[in-house]
Amino acid sequence: MKPTEIVQLEGYSERLMKRFYFSIAMFLTIAVTVTPIGTRALEVFTFHMIQHITLLMVVGSLLVLATTQKVRDQLNSNSLFRLFSSPWISFTLYAAMMIGVHLPAVHLFIMHNSWAHYWVEVPLYLIVPYLFYFNILESNLTNRRLSTAMSVIMLWLMMVPETLTGFFIYISHESAYEYMYEINDQRLGGTIMWSGGMIIDVAWIMLAVYHWWKSEELKNV
Repeated sequence: MKPTEIVQLEGYSERLMKRFYFSIAMFLTIAVTVTPIGTRALEVFTFHMIQHITLLMVVGSLLVLATTQKVRDQLNSNSLFRLFSSPWISFTLYAAMMIGVHLPAVHLFIMHNSWAHYWVEVPLYLIVPYLFYFNILESNLTNRRLSTAMSVIMLWLMMVPETLTGFFIYISHESAYEYMYEINDQRLGGTIMWSGGMIIDVAWIMLAVYHWWKSEELKNV
């Protein structure tokens, strides 16, 4: 096979994978927004948490993986996007939202006002993770804004607010939200965020470690 044919084949494979990531992201978004999981997320804490971790920790990341280099270049040329996607600003926004939406006063306001959930919370569950993972899961191993090693470290750091929020909800022996949910429902939701979040985090950490390993290989070539 000629070198040009190999390059074309690799380019086709990459485009195919990006379409696959985008399709899965759209499927999951629909699955947790227009199905009973989404329509009852204001009533059942378990459903709320399934929607929460799916959009916040899976869909946002898949959309980053689905982003083409052309779109990346266009986004990076936007000064506002570069500001909010900068590693530590996006990290702070992500952690603050992760914790903030589960503070009793904030959570109760959102659950009692459906517009806040559908038109503020859910869109933020897509936008903020995209900003956070934009540099961390970048497939380009050279000329990165954030080094591959630092990407791994930031993902480990993000496990702290993600898992602790779910853990404290789980161990609570009383309702954290003025008995809006049954205590077993609340504990199951906390378990999903705590354990489910850790499993998803490990998957993205493994990908980041792979990028780190490949980047070290390039240095030795």
